[in-house]
Amino acid sequence: MKWLFAVGFLVLLAVAPAGAVQPDEFLKDPALESRARELGKDLRCLVCQNQSIDDSDADLARDLRVLLRQRLVAGDSDSQAKQFIVDRYGDYVLLNPPFKAGTVALWAGPGIFLLLALLAATVYLRRRAAAAKGSEAATPLSDSEQQRLAALLKDDKTS
Repeated sequence: MKWLFAVGFLVLLAVAPAGAVQPDEFLKDPALESRARELGKDLRCLVCQNQSIDDSDADLARDLRVLLRQRLVAGDSDSQAKQFIVDRYGDYVLLNPPFKAGTVALWAGPGIFLLLALLAATVYLRRRAAAAKGSEAATPLSDSEQQRLAALLKDDKTS
C-alpha cells in the first residue's frame, strides 16, 4: 500500500510542472505553441524568481505567457517577442541575463564572494597557526624556577 502511495506521489511530482500552462493558453498551431514553450523556458517568473514562466502558476507568469503567445500570433520572430518582454520588464526577466555593464554584478558577484571567503579563511588559518606556534614556544624555566617547582612538587607528595 505504501508503495502505491509513493508511486502516485512521484507521478504527481512529475506532472506538476506540466500543469503550469493552462489549457486555454495553448495555441492552435503546434509550431507556434512549440516556439512559445521554448521562449517561455528562457523567461523568469518575476513572482517566483527562480522558475520560468512556463513552469510557474503565478498570475503574472500566466499574463506573460499570454502576452508572449499574442506576440507570436501577431507575427513577431522569437527574438522580437522576447525583446518586447525584456523592454517592458528589463534584463531581470531573462533566466540567463546577458553580460553587459548593468549585469556585471550578477555575473561577477559569486566569484568575488568566493575570493573574499578564501581570503578570510586563509587569514583566519594563518592567525590561528601563529597563535598555536606562539603558545608552544614557551621560554624554559631558569635553574632557580626549576628548584622552586621541584620543592613544591616534593611538598605536594609528602602532604
